[in-house]
Amino acid sequence: MAKQFMEEFNVEAKKPEFLDVNDFESFPNKELLDELRNRIIQSLVDNDIMNYNASDEYIKEQINNTIGGYDLSNVERNYIYNMIDNEVNGYGPITEVLDDPSITEIMINGINEIYIEIDGHVIKDESISFINDDHIVRTVQRMIQPIGRTVDMAHPMVDARLADGSRLNAVLPPLSLNGPVVTIRKFRKELNDIDDFLRSGALTTQMARFLEACVKAKCNMLIVGGTGSGKTTLLNVLSGFISNDERIITIEDAAELKLGQEHVVSLETRVTNYEGEGEVTIRDLVINALRMRPDRIIVGEVRGKEAFDMLQAMNTGHSGSMTTMHANGPADALNRLETMILMAGMEIPIKAIREYIENAIDIVVNVERLSDGRRKVTSISEVVGFDNDTIMLKEIFQFKKKDLTKDGEVAGEFLMHKYKPKVYNKISSAGIHIVDDIFGNGD
Repeated sequence: MAKQFMEEFNVEAKKPEFLDVNDFESFPNKELLDELRNRIIQSLVDNDIMNYNASDEYIKEQINNTIGGYDLSNVERNYIYNMIDNEVNGYGPITEVLDDPSITEIMINGINEIYIEIDGHVIKDESISFINDDHIVRTVQRMIQPIGRTVDMAHPMVDARLADGSRLNAVLPPLSLNGPVVTIRKFRKELNDIDDFLRSGALTTQMARFLEACVKAKCNMLIVGGTGSGKTTLLNVLSGFISNDERIITIEDAAELKLGQEHVVSLETRVTNYEGEGEVTIRDLVINALRMRPDRIIVGEVRGKEAFDMLQAMNTGHSGSMTTMHANGPADALNRLETMILMAGMEIPIKAIREYIENAIDIVVNVERLSDGRRKVTSISEVVGFDNDTIMLKEIFQFKKKDLTKDGEVAGEFLMHKYKPKVYNKISSAGIHIVDDIFGNGD
């Protein structure tokens, strides 16, 4: 279809590279071109071509009927062509940003309120606009239709994993008071292994070796941090250190983990159907995983009642299990674990809950997205026991922030405390010696 379009417009029979948006921002006819685009799209909608399943000839006719009375250059025609081609064969106005690997998140707050995240910085993209709220909803429906999901007035909220691994969340009125709101967290293809983390400056070689040793020695690990800090990415990387002869069960709301081992069973939750039935939660899957003879259980994120079941797995012969949690730091994470277990309705004394947590968790890793957009492992701590019924943590590694450079980057340094962690004995007993030079002479 692309070739036929270009021949009709009497330009090169090859889809041109999309011009830089800044070129069109200063182009005097951009407003007219966008209006022509809107007319063509609306014509397709008005003629019940909701999914644009029309012949090439019909679509060309709609374009020609709309732009026929205007003296447009080939460049301007190319712009119209690109916009309509994105509607027909892509995902409308956001096609280009979805394809851009430098963009990690897309946030649609309204027809002219589209924000993108690049290198950790959120900016408004003035080059993108939708016709109306229905245009936004149609675009979302087109994205989620292949995976059997829907969003409409009867089902005004959807959270879905797209075919490429990206995560889409959409909220419609009446839940959203300002029209459809869409957030797309794109699947990151970089940072596939620990070397990528090292190159990005997210941690030091000593920290990387210690985390590798902890995984291989089957220490139970909790990775904590804020939204978008890189928890799942780090979990995926650390999972790569697990031996290939172990049976690994992964449990997620939306499957993002990409483990390379041979014996991996991936489980994913299920939302309710149209009748409000059929939901399968993280907790359901954790309980069932215990019956599947796992060597390790990896939960993408604990956020509720499943916390108790995850700790139970860690305490009952499934050493080396790992999970992530949204928290503001290691201490906050342990406090949140207590709250989650209490929310599960377990009639267990708080002291017993704390002992359960202390026995289950060995290492807590904190990751942050700094103000300059970079992600770093800012703390690696060990659970060491109690002090007046409070679970105590001992920090092993730390990233200490100092100030901002003139370029707005966070300056700081990685520190290693003079402390030999208790897990070093476990690491040594497992015959793992890659951190002997780090802790062999520690106090």
